Amino acid sequence: MDFLSETLDDLARSGLLREMRRIEGTQGATVRIDRSEYVCLCSNNYLSFASRPELIRAAVEAAEEFGCGSGASRLVSGNMALHEKLEGAIARFKGRPSAILFPTGYMANVGAISALVSHNDAVIVDKLDHASIIDGCRLSGARMLVYRHYDPGRLDLVLRRAANHRRKLVITDSVFSMDGDIAPLPPIIDVCNKHGAMLMIDEAHATGVLGATGRGTEEHFGIAEGDPQSRRIIMGTLSKAVGSLGGFVAGSQELIDYLRNTARSFIYTTALPPSVCAASLAGLNLIETDPQPLEKLRSNISLLNRLLKDALPDTGGPLPQSSPVTPIIPIQIGDAGKAVTISGKLFEAGYLCPAIRPPTVPAGTSRLRVSLQADHTEDQLRGFADALKWAMES
Repeated sequence: MDFLSETLDDLARSGLLREMRRIEGTQGATVRIDRSEYVCLCSNNYLSFASRPELIRAAVEAAEEFGCGSGASRLVSGNMALHEKLEGAIARFKGRPSAILFPTGYMANVGAISALVSHNDAVIVDKLDHASIIDGCRLSGARMLVYRHYDPGRLDLVLRRAANHRRKLVITDSVFSMDGDIAPLPPIIDVCNKHGAMLMIDEAHATGVLGATGRGTEEHFGIAEGDPQSRRIIMGTLSKAVGSLGGFVAGSQELIDYLRNTARSFIYTTALPPSVCAASLAGLNLIETDPQPLEKLRSNISLLNRLLKDALPDTGGPLPQSSPVTPIIPIQIGDAGKAVTISGKLFEAGYLCPAIRPPTVPAGTSRLRVSLQADHTEDQLRGFADALKWAMES
């Protein structure tokens, strides 16, 4: 098995070898690594809910009442009251008649896509869609077509080419995880309606973050929810802003019934533990009842964008396509080795911000993906901007 060591050596030489750092204690604006504290600027814990007492208490109480594991898949004996309660809460939060839970967002995408389309169909994706979407498309066996990022006009052309396929499914991230930009949802919806295509919106990085009350991209753009027969399918996760774990799909009751009977990553996997469901319910409740974390997150987003533009005048600061209202702020470096070096200098200065390299991003676009949380302080963000300027200039 010489290919194992050869591959690892090649990755190391090209600056693409990945290693893990062990986090000690809870997730938050700061984390402990090797007994030292670092400002964490790479977590998707956007609202800082992962260690909120309300979520911890809900998880503990649920474990005491329902036990640690669910024991089986939902369709065997693993369906418990908290699963159904959480699905109901997600459906209401997303303005849909029903919802279905998956253990992870990856499994939600893979399961839903491969259930909705197959060999006689076309699935159309944005060039920068998440890897879980691409994997779901490949597993489905449908013809996969790609349209240029952020280009509804090109989507229209691609859908014309797919006119003769039995079903047409368009899938887009709503907030793109490596660039921090927001999909132009209104014209995408118009194009899909024009061609009679289903539209699936991946809300992983928008749930709890976008919209006046954190309900996501539809609320951000002021798009009406639509009736139960709406062709818009909402996918999302509970592991980011909600602070827990799990994926979901929300839509019409007919869609959810269909997925329960056809999505293999739902049918053939053990259900989420009840404690995790309880934590997710507590997280959703906090989003609906406490606006302060989202307000603080937005304040931090505005502050760091200003600081980075001042600190990095030669580059213009964050990537031009990044949105000033999302917590993902990419700083493009280009070369993978240089990105690793800058990340290492930041770590020495007390900031955890790993380099993002191929294959996660295209070759030549390695970057630092800054990810903000509500609990970051102004001093932490000012310190990071100064440290980044030093790391890039030294």
